[in-house]
Amino acid sequence: MTDGALIGPVDPPELHVMTYNIRRRMAHTTQHSPDLWTRRRPHLQTLLQREMPTILATQEGLPDQLEFISQVLGPGYRRIGRGRNADGDGEQCAIFFDTRRLALDDWTQRALSDSPNVPGSRSWGNMLPRIVVSADLTDVATGIRFSVFNTHFDHFSRSSRARSTKMLNDLVEATDVPAIVLGDMNAGVRSAPYRILTGGLLRDAWTTAEHRLTPAWGTYSGYRRPKQGGKRIDWLLVTGSVTVEAVGINAVRFEGAAASDHEPVQARLTL
Repeated sequence: MTDGALIGPVDPPELHVMTYNIRRRMAHTTQHSPDLWTRRRPHLQTLLQREMPTILATQEGLPDQLEFISQVLGPGYRRIGRGRNADGDGEQCAIFFDTRRLALDDWTQRALSDSPNVPGSRSWGNMLPRIVVSADLTDVATGIRFSVFNTHFDHFSRSSRARSTKMLNDLVEATDVPAIVLGDMNAGVRSAPYRILTGGLLRDAWTTAEHRLTPAWGTYSGYRRPKQGGKRIDWLLVTGSVTVEAVGINAVRFEGAAASDHEPVQARLTL
């Protein structure tokens, strides 16, 4: 809750990583609602231009919103991911990365379902398609290869979250390089998905960081004032070969207004 950056741009070998549910643009919103995209858009621009993360994983973004973020970050950044629907439209779990620092080796989008290679497929009780996007990257400054996963678990179905957790865990275990997992898990840190993911190769950046830059804000505020000790449903997880130097939950407000109904989680990492 400061006028400056929480972390801001970093130099090698550090990476600045952010996960952020930017809240989809709603078609029918009153002019005075804090949810109105045209009201939130300049706040999101200010926040991102202050922070300029090396990697930004967004959830709920629609194509026009993601294009706006691309313009805000500038031509040095690239975006991967497509819509979760069968035709490639709809909400995305996009990954933005600074191409001056990172090279893309490969990327994949999978459905969180029994048919992960079928776009738009649904299983496990989720009424809407859910996805995970993975990127294989190389840090051009250090030559280190690593993987990033960005996902958004179902908000309604506990069964879907459980099966999605197993699939995500299997994907991480299949990698032979450092991994970073980012996303809106729609589950708190006392949940079964959290216990499963942090009981294996992954560690919670919030609990293992050398420095915490903010109070333990809840990551879903619904545009209200940030609340200490609230539910932390947006996670930033890393494997053991990743050092978390600092972490924070960015509850910045702009004259009392928030850019999203979620708070971004940010970390300064080294591989």
